[in-house]
Amino acid sequence: QVTAKTAFLFILPQYNVSVPTADGELVQYHYGLKDLVTILFYIFIAIILHAVVQEYALDKINRRLHLSKVKHSKFNESGQLVAFHLTSVIWCLYVVVTEGYISNPRSLWENYPHVYLPYQVKFFYLCQLAYWLHALPELYFQKVRKEEIPRQLRCIALYLLHIAGAYLLNLTRLGLILLLLQYLAEFFFHMARLVYFTDENNEKLFNVWAVVFVVTRLFTLTLYILVIGFGLPRVESQALDPERGNFFSFLFNNILFRMSVLLLVCLFQASVMWRFIHFQLRRWREYWHEQSSRKRAAAAGSRQQTKLLKRDSGYHENGVVKAENGTSPRTKKLKSP
Repeated sequence: QVTAKTAFLFILPQYNVSVPTADGELVQYHYGLKDLVTILFYIFIAIILHAVVQEYALDKINRRLHLSKVKHSKFNESGQLVAFHLTSVIWCLYVVVTEGYISNPRSLWENYPHVYLPYQVKFFYLCQLAYWLHALPELYFQKVRKEEIPRQLRCIALYLLHIAGAYLLNLTRLGLILLLLQYLAEFFFHMARLVYFTDENNEKLFNVWAVVFVVTRLFTLTLYILVIGFGLPRVESQALDPERGNFFSFLFNNILFRMSVLLLVCLFQASVMWRFIHFQLRRWREYWHEQSSRKRAAAAGSRQQTKLLKRDSGYHENGVVKAENGTSPRTKKLKSP
């Protein structure tokens, strides 16, 4: 029995509370230090699943493709993230639909702070934190190149900051929608990279990703403006109350602070869009350069072929066409006897 309690501490979310509702009591959860033990357990689970995907899927595909070392590393990275993002998109979509966060957008800010979480929401956040924390030791296990480590560390840090911030500041509902939009765009990007590595002439999925990326950025910006600009300032409890989990909703009563936050959000989204546009312009420039090189090569080949044909048929000398052996290409007339 003691062993079972210890096992539950690792496997199941802790800090369950019975919350009275109109239909009776509902079991919900809040966060605490014991969550670190649960996250640690699922870090090991994530490492095992990572190794399974690598061993039984990605390595077998790599042996057939015979990729270079650089492409091999990128292929492994995209393959792992495609599996993770696809699973997370399906799971997150199921959570937001069953909890009614999409059908009722007001629930994103109503009754803030959202201290008590449904089981599936808390478990989703714990697994997300475990996955991105497991990505740190995977940098060593996967033998990632030194020049790639800073980029991957920035990516991991941004995801951890977003997920942990939404979890600890009781903005889990808003965080779920933002993660869903982000993971959807990332799934198409890494899927496009996998297809490109298998066939470098196939870049159609990059165009799909470009459309999805722009749409998700617009939805993300709209969601920020809706929640920060109009939702949180209307919350009834506007006093600073850390014990109840209300950390900063009182700040949104100040229009200067609210506009400053929205300005920072818009600037960040603008910087993301600028990098995206720069990437697209560079890709199109490389594409047109490649197309023009092929056209020049084809034109040079046709000119070379024309020269060869002329050389085979004869050459001109003083306006008279002569054959290669010096004889006239004209047929000689036979003298009559």
